[in-house]
Amino acid sequence: MADRLSDAGDLSEEEEEEEEEEEDVLTPAELIARLEEAWLNEKFSPELLENKSELVECVMEQLMHMEENLQRVRKGDLKASVHRMEIDRIRFVLSSYLRSRLQKIEKFFPHVLEKEKSRADGDPSFLSPEEFAFAKEYLANTEVYLKAVALRHMPPNLQSIDMLKAVPEPCLDSFVFLRVKERQENILVEPETDEQREYVVDLEEGSQHLMRYRTIAPLVASGAVQLI
Repeated sequence: MADRLSDAGDLSEEEEEEEEEEEDVLTPAELIARLEEAWLNEKFSPELLENKSELVECVMEQLMHMEENLQRVRKGDLKASVHRMEIDRIRFVLSSYLRSRLQKIEKFFPHVLEKEKSRADGDPSFLSPEEFAFAKEYLANTEVYLKAVALRHMPPNLQSIDMLKAVPEPCLDSFVFLRVKERQENILVEPETDEQREYVVDLEEGSQHLMRYRTIAPLVASGAVQLI
């Protein structure tokens, strides 16, 4: 490692880019671990998190390779059963992750679309192209349904509806369990009652806590903590 660091200054820009690309390559085990982390974060977070479409595509490709390898295993071999169980487990995690996201889009669709529309250029998208299309279609269908069933029977001044006000927002003040992956210092904790004061805490690596989601939302986004 020391030799590698000492020679880094002599590398050309092209060689450095190639080295960075090599370092970004994940093993299958690391890939699945990242999927499971994204799944748990999405499952326990009250709001829709940044989409992981690239991760999903990589996992789907890995599943294809695993299926191909499984075809080459002799029938009756114990390895086939073990590999099939692992494939089924990964498919369950992937399906649950995507289903959790769709359920949140259906539940908070006006706020999800508004958040996506208001994000700054260059900021990561919260929706994949497919999820964005689904959210827009869900909004349009909901408006059509409400007009056909209820709004057209209302007085003219009541025949419009503000979806942002009609649909509840995600409750960011709900409490979540978390495990600290990277030590964090001076995390500001909001008071529970008017009699209490704000205070700061340090989160030690490996420790587990029950905290208000709003407080640690940036840490979830950065990967410093893991929801459990």
